[in-house]
Amino acid sequence: MEQKQARPLTPEEQAQAQKDSVMWQRECFQNAQKHLAEKGVMPKTVIEKESRFIAPLVAIWKFKAENGRSYWVITGRLPSDHAEAGAAENARDALRYFSLQWQLKADQLMNSGTVDKTKADFANLLINRAHGIYELYEKEDMWRNEPA
Repeated sequence: MEQKQARPLTPEEQAQAQKDSVMWQRECFQNAQKHLAEKGVMPKTVIEKESRFIAPLVAIWKFKAENGRSYWVITGRLPSDHAEAGAAENARDALRYFSLQWQLKADQLMNSGTVDKTKADFANLLINRAHGIYELYEKEDMWRNEPA
């Protein structure tokens, strides 16, 4: 099997990649706001310095809400979810928190009596995404420049 050599991106390709990243981030931001609103939490401001983006997989947002509380919100190629900010000290720990919560939710779904295909599929999705975000949590080199 022949392997392709990686080549530097052209300026046009770099510009397109940057544009795609900005669009992805905007979409995740809108999804995070919508998720909170659907849960009865009105977002007031986003705390950008504590939010993290691993495009195009996952975005971890920290929001301050109109109720005075702060929340972590996870969006991207996975189910959107939220937790009060006290659940995790930083974005990396928020990934671990959501990973563990999703494994527990999947377990509860599978042990909740009659499990139809929709429940089983959602439980499997949660487990799959939980493992994926935990792998991101464990990648030391990704978090090396994080404030302690």
